[in-house]
Amino acid sequence: MIITKTPFRMSFFGGGTDMESFFREYGGAVLSTTFDKYCYVNVRHLPPFFSYATELSYAKTERVNSLEEIEHPAIRNAMKMLDMHHIRLTYEADLPARSGLGTSSSFAVGMLNAFYALKGQYASKEKLAREAIYLERVLCAEAGGWQDQIAAAFGGFNRIDFSADGYEVRPVLLSPERKRRLNGRLMMFFTGFTRFSAEIQQLNNSRNGADKLARLQEMLALVDEAEAILTDEQADLNEFGRLLDHTWKLKRGTGAAVSTDCIDALYARGIAAGALGGKLLGAGGGGFLVFYVEPEHQAAVRQAMQELLYIPFRFENGGTRVIYYAPEEEPAL
Repeated sequence: MIITKTPFRMSFFGGGTDMESFFREYGGAVLSTTFDKYCYVNVRHLPPFFSYATELSYAKTERVNSLEEIEHPAIRNAMKMLDMHHIRLTYEADLPARSGLGTSSSFAVGMLNAFYALKGQYASKEKLAREAIYLERVLCAEAGGWQDQIAAAFGGFNRIDFSADGYEVRPVLLSPERKRRLNGRLMMFFTGFTRFSAEIQQLNNSRNGADKLARLQEMLALVDEAEAILTDEQADLNEFGRLLDHTWKLKRGTGAAVSTDCIDALYARGIAAGALGGKLLGAGGGGFLVFYVEPEHQAAVRQAMQELLYIPFRFENGGTRVIYYAPEEEPAL
């Protein structure tokens, strides 16, 4: 039996520039972190006593006798890719799917990690990120960028740069106190709306042209500015919050489905209550709102968001990992 634990990610700057159609020509970069909310994938070989060959449990339960019968596209294609048969797989998570936290990619990375462990093979972070991107973007033909798979595989607070040559992960080096202060000024709320990221991306991709390109290029430039604020101990950390407001306003103009009237109203309410900035996490349309709020205004922001679920969190450093491994056969004594 194998159990993997894979973190979810929070993307601050550069989202959208991790789309291959953009960064192959213009370059791209994102500033993101993983945090202490996870998905868990449990995989074991299924004993040969059942009327089905494979059992899968996620939002629904599937019991099938061939890989072609599997309805879940990521599981079906991953099992084909790694030649997996006769298994029982279960998925659990701390937060809901389709909520803008890279949940589908965290699942893909954790599942691949579990499959390799069940085979008795080690898979590096680079391998897991590369194969998860291939699984979701090529085999499943889902629209989206590359940042989620990389964040889930590597973990931590990173700048990820994209180019025609691929990507590079560089940790953002913050003092423990500055990281603690930043973490303490971020507040996350669940809007209650969930959506399929790939569908939102397809809707947003329909809006092209010079205006969208200019917005993405400015969003890319903000990654440098935000990183400089974080890493300069003398810089005013509140400028990070103000930049979040700026990048969110840019992001709203990149696609028709990025925001809704309800989300706009919630965001405006948070700013009026004292937040310096914030953004909707993920491709748009729903999920989680994150605000940058100075301590003295946090009670007012929580009151303004009282109908939403507040989610406390902490930054974390680890990517996907195997947290339980039990060999099927105990070694002879």
